[in-house]
Amino acid sequence: METRENMQQNKRNRKTGVLMPVSSLPSACGIGTLGGGAYTFVDWLHSAGMKIWQVLPLLPTSYGDSPYQSCASDALNYYFIDFDLLCAQGLLQSSDYETVDFGADIRRVDYGKQFENKIDVLKLAYANFDKTDKAWQAFLSEGSYHDFALFMSLKVHFGYAPWEEWEEPLKNCEPTAVAAYETAHKEDILFWQFTQYIFLQQWNALHDYAREKGVEIMGDMPIYVAYDSVETWKHRRELFMLDGEGNASLRAGVPPDAFSEDGQLWGNPVYDWDKHAEDGYQWWKKRIAYAFSLFDIVRIDHFRAFDRFYAVPKHAKTAKEGAWLDGPKEALFAEMKDLAIVAEDLGIIDEGVRELLKNTGYAGMKIFEFAFDGNKMNEYLPAFYGENCVAYTGTHDNDTLRSFIENMDENERRAFTEELENQCLQADVAYISETVEDECESIIRLLVASKANTVVIPMHDILCFGEEARLNAPSTVSGKNWTFRFTVDDFKRRKAAWLKELTEEYDR
Repeated sequence: METRENMQQNKRNRKTGVLMPVSSLPSACGIGTLGGGAYTFVDWLHSAGMKIWQVLPLLPTSYGDSPYQSCASDALNYYFIDFDLLCAQGLLQSSDYETVDFGADIRRVDYGKQFENKIDVLKLAYANFDKTDKAWQAFLSEGSYHDFALFMSLKVHFGYAPWEEWEEPLKNCEPTAVAAYETAHKEDILFWQFTQYIFLQQWNALHDYAREKGVEIMGDMPIYVAYDSVETWKHRRELFMLDGEGNASLRAGVPPDAFSEDGQLWGNPVYDWDKHAEDGYQWWKKRIAYAFSLFDIVRIDHFRAFDRFYAVPKHAKTAKEGAWLDGPKEALFAEMKDLAIVAEDLGIIDEGVRELLKNTGYAGMKIFEFAFDGNKMNEYLPAFYGENCVAYTGTHDNDTLRSFIENMDENERRAFTEELENQCLQADVAYISETVEDECESIIRLLVASKANTVVIPMHDILCFGEEARLNAPSTVSGKNWTFRFTVDDFKRRKAAWLKELTEEYDR
């Protein structure tokens, strides 16, 4: 039986938040930054009674612009550095960047323009930076981002070719060749470390401001690293499954399912968990500790792969040729069960994954848009939510809630309406459907009213935006993925007041 103390604790734990990628924030530099637009958004969250800001990975992006395919597992995306803040520090003049073309569309990130023009401006800031600064010298002594800086310097040196195509001694990370390169390109490597130093300065200031406003930040950790990354270049023998030539022999993916008859080939190298176990999973422990140095809560992507992961031979043409292999299971998390980790337990979920989640105690995810397959016992229906979960209308990979509703055919719409009315009735929530916006607000109210301790709503669903605001369509590469942006005018006071009323009504 639940005690009064437990009831009070659960009430304190009930929180609501918003999913907003940094890239989607308003700014004048073609992409969201850690400057004024971010602070305005934190203020809006505070006014709305929101306790969590969930972001996507802060990692640098490359081909395809996905933050889940980065050149480093612990680097920071220099596109997000705010130039106005650098100007206030005296490192830039406004004329250094105000006329630079970072992209003309205020609703879309132009990653090509970011790639072409961002670095030149940052190099101007570095040229004006005091290299004798004690904090900077201490940062260099720590060496946290040295490998990323070295890798980026090499990438530029070799025309951004993947490390597999570099000259042989450097391709194989031979110590003598690497040391000679570092000596010859010291200043260039220092510049790339500078991008990380400045990012951390701006991020930590923003994070402190969010804390002052009672807002926690939930970060996002991709489970895998990209093949063309500093980890596979420098640490492939310690971290990954290799063939006789020292190259990754297996790649990550998912098997065929209802959405893809060939499955999905992601291409990431898969971990050699036996090697990781030999030193007590130190690389992973450091990686997770690093994530918590940036965030208050950490969502780990594709959590099911810690139980069993799907591996495909590197020369396979489709994921049909893959097989399930055992992951580290609970052993990896034995000393980390008290951490605020959210497990992305989506996809092919079996009893092994459920047992892992139970044993770690981490919160799983419940996605409203997954609930309407005709199964009256579907675990994503709000009536079945437990307390230890994070409820979403959808994730960064889902269609917007409005588009999800509007794209149903007549039969799907009828079944959806019937089940949604039933869910609202069980939760004592009014189901209003005069307009699509009314319906979206009813759904959000339903989630906030649920037992889930945490509810996170993507900003595009709070605003009831349509398909144009979808953040990502999985298994596609297009100019629409990862590019949608909001404007300051989108931070509606009416929506903030409505959300605040919801949080008060449902004790969040």
